[in-house]
Amino acid sequence: MIVGVGIDVVDVERFMATLERTPRLRDKLFTAEERGLPPASLAARFAAKEAIAKALGAPGGMSWQDCTVERVPGGAPVVHVRASVAARAAELGVRTWHLSISHDAGIASAMVVAEA
Repeated sequence: MIVGVGIDVVDVERFMATLERTPRLRDKLFTAEERGLPPASLAARFAAKEAIAKALGAPGGMSWQDCTVERVPGGAPVVHVRASVAARAAELGVRTWHLSISHDAGIASAMVVAEA
């Protein structure tokens, strides 16, 4: 059963300009493992986190640090949730995440399906 669906699109250049203007934002939005990624990958990870939040109903109090997207060579990206995001997912009965991310021509996008 589908619990939620989320989608997000990010302009890579605009997103990176925002990170440069607000240096602490990078630490707030991304885990240590994610922070060193290239610009398009960072924007795609942000889009994924936004899509995940939307699939969960965008409740307040969720931490960006409580969601990580892992790249698996030759496979689909893997969503790892903990603490506030895991608690909301458990509340809704989410057991499986289906995530697709992409970046091309200066745009990063993500689409997620949360499944019980």
